[in-house]
Amino acid sequence: MQKLSEDMKQTIMDIFEHLHANPEVSWKEYETTSFLKQKLEDLGCRTRTFSDCTGVVGEIGSGSPVVAVRADIDALWQEVNGTFRANHSCGHDSHMTMALGTLMLLKKQPELPKGTIRFIFQPAEEKGGALKMIEEGVLDDIDYLYGVHVRPIQETQNGRCAPSILHGSSQHIEGTIIGEEAHGARPHLGKNSIEIAAFLVHKLGLIHIDPQIPHTVKMTKLQAGGESSNIIPGKASFSLDLRAQTNQAMEALIAETERACEAAAAAFGAKIELQKEHSLPAATQNKEAEAIMAEAITDIIGAERLDDPLVTTGEEDFHFYAVKVPNLKTTMLGLGCGLQPGLHHPHMTFDRNAMFNGIHILANAVLKTFQKAESLAAANAS
Repeated sequence: MQKLSEDMKQTIMDIFEHLHANPEVSWKEYETTSFLKQKLEDLGCRTRTFSDCTGVVGEIGSGSPVVAVRADIDALWQEVNGTFRANHSCGHDSHMTMALGTLMLLKKQPELPKGTIRFIFQPAEEKGGALKMIEEGVLDDIDYLYGVHVRPIQETQNGRCAPSILHGSSQHIEGTIIGEEAHGARPHLGKNSIEIAAFLVHKLGLIHIDPQIPHTVKMTKLQAGGESSNIIPGKASFSLDLRAQTNQAMEALIAETERACEAAAAAFGAKIELQKEHSLPAATQNKEAEAIMAEAITDIIGAERLDDPLVTTGEEDFHFYAVKVPNLKTTMLGLGCGLQPGLHHPHMTFDRNAMFNGIHILANAVLKTFQKAESLAAANAS
């Protein structure tokens, strides 16, 4: 396989600097989409955008098999140095850059295999944008789908890579406690929503499901009361964040959480109303795609730098694709890059040169996938 030239590396760094300096939040990645579309067309891709959402798809080649590379394009909204703004602290700027770099490297090869290579620049990963791409039919004819995510130093070292990232499942729940207001001097006449919330936090801490499967549930927001400190607040709103390493464990965790809320409400003669919000599934491990990625990693950086599949408590909407699209073979490259202090930290940083490893590995994985498909077709024909 041809390698990146120094000129290509500089172009790739320029692309990253532009994307890093121009972050846009979920569903509002308008300029990002326009920039990516132009780059894809400059590189000879047929492109597709969408009338009702951001994001862009580019492809080269024709026919089957169809092998795709997906990159997420949104940034986070967070406080940076005292000011709230869009900020690429999850590495999506690098993911876009690596996808474009992979296209550039594939175009440099003397000959590309028969079939279609598709590049999916997906909006709103932080808000489940994968489901929109599925709704738009972008995944309907894909055989293999590869993703990439930069990994923090807590998970792997710079220069190492994992052939898959096994994210956990998440569920976010909004709740309302409906008690009864009273004068601060007569607490027996009210139902204090803060006391109910405190009791609920205690009940959540007593939830037990299979201890061999990592899981957590915790209250992440609580709002109650007003300006007057002598009024017992009868109403409160709260948020719960649930995590579990498997989808089955998440089902059990949700059921136990609902029971804890019912018990807390009953203990005070109050009501607790729940509304399930954003959720993401746990990873579905595909051994075939994972093996191809492992071979690609070994080719590029050596077997001694190949990690086992990374099990992480984080979440990623990439895994909707495997859950929702039958027969799709997927895996996500875990790129060691010295990322610190951690993902979603406002001052997250990483070794940008590690992107070149990611590009070479992704391009190699795409080529290997076509080679394996061609060998299988020849074997079946004989």
